[in-house]
Amino acid sequence: MRAFSLFLAEQAQQIRYVLCDIDDTITTEGKLTAAAYAAMWKLHDSGIQVIPVTGRPAGWCDMIVRQWPVRAVVGENGAFVYYFEDKHLKSFLHPAVSGGDVREKLQAVTKACLEGVPGCRPARDQFARIYDAAIDFNEDPPYLGFEAAEKIKAICESMGAVAKVSSIHVNTWFGDYNKVSMTRLFFETVLGVTEEEMKRSVVFFGDSPNDEPMFAYFPQSVAVANIQPFVDKLQHLPAYRTQLCSGEGFADAVEYLLSLRGRDR
Repeated sequence: MRAFSLFLAEQAQQIRYVLCDIDDTITTEGKLTAAAYAAMWKLHDSGIQVIPVTGRPAGWCDMIVRQWPVRAVVGENGAFVYYFEDKHLKSFLHPAVSGGDVREKLQAVTKACLEGVPGCRPARDQFARIYDAAIDFNEDPPYLGFEAAEKIKAICESMGAVAKVSSIHVNTWFGDYNKVSMTRLFFETVLGVTEEEMKRSVVFFGDSPNDEPMFAYFPQSVAVANIQPFVDKLQHLPAYRTQLCSGEGFADAVEYLLSLRGRDR
């Protein structure tokens, strides 16, 4: 991972979209700071479209796309995208999302996790989810650490579910999709952006293992500095790393990105 200060002005001039994880990427200790929120507005006002790509639930994403300065939001680790078109809120569902008895299957997986890893619990935002289950190991106390997260992930996968570890939850679902596959579909199908153009015009910010598909896919991927505890767990590291952690790292990187764009105008 290179320092984001090595990002080039010629790269910055081509950026049209900033994609970002939410928890511990643009938030700091669970809060969306003034600096991080202002950074999104600065991107918006400069003509760069912001698209959060998150494991957070549909209920949160509905609020985010309505109230934040964003073009769209990819939610529940790629199950759907919410976006506005002609002032109408629209949704785009990944075709691999499971239907039928998926709720019963997720309930069975959750039950097995709660029995197999004492102290873990359904995430407090589970009531707002549609397509996945989130097992909390590190958002609310007791804080169990990442060894517990790996055990939760293993239980989910043993029952045929997909499972990804974030900095706070293990998200689990049924269906062959993830953050990057939905992002690609949305860009190609709704925005009409080719794969080549997307890779050239996107910079992605993340912080944890569930961002790894995005790190692997986007050449201009960036981790905030708190990626460090996960480095040995990742097969695909981001290209760049910020100097600061969490929302401060995101805000600082946005300032630098916009300064690069301003230099060559």
